[in-house]
Amino acid sequence: MLFNEGSFYHIYNRGNNKQLIFFQERNYQYFLDKVKKYIVPNANLLAWCLMPNHFHLLIQANEATEKLVKEKPIPINALTEGIRLLLSTYSQGVQKQQNLKGNLFQQKTKSKCADEYLTTVFHYIHQNALKAGLVNRIEDYSWCSFREYLINTPDGLCNTSVAYEFMNLDTGRFLEDSYAVISDYKVKLFELE
Repeated sequence: MLFNEGSFYHIYNRGNNKQLIFFQERNYQYFLDKVKKYIVPNANLLAWCLMPNHFHLLIQANEATEKLVKEKPIPINALTEGIRLLLSTYSQGVQKQQNLKGNLFQQKTKSKCADEYLTTVFHYIHQNALKAGLVNRIEDYSWCSFREYLINTPDGLCNTSVAYEFMNLDTGRFLEDSYAVISDYKVKLFELE
């Protein structure tokens, strides 16, 4: 995957054949631990959502993103390697726990430049569980970054200062803006294929 420093990217993948990727509550936290280890050092994480059979990350590429991992036969950037390690180490742990064989995730993780619709994809990611009917209110879903913004959590995974800077988020209107309807046209730009 190619990333340009300063640009924003919506990164997502789902279970192979749309199968579950999270089987127990502790799997969600295990995945987030991997995000903290492999993604956060290599990009500005702005939003995330973990759904039973897929995940979304919204990142801004930074200087660390483009550093090449030289130990590889063909050098790749640090974020691409981080995504590979996130998915492979998570898969190994969950496959062992669940006694599974084969691929847990679809072969290709998607990465779409989100520069043109940054605020929309930010809210789309947070609305995921609500739209899927898993909760009645966005703030009730435990496995997304919404609460990091709602209560301004200092120990969260997201670089909220970058999000506020580039999206002009208004803390006074954050909750209201988060529930704004996203047009079907815009959703088609970045929904799972």
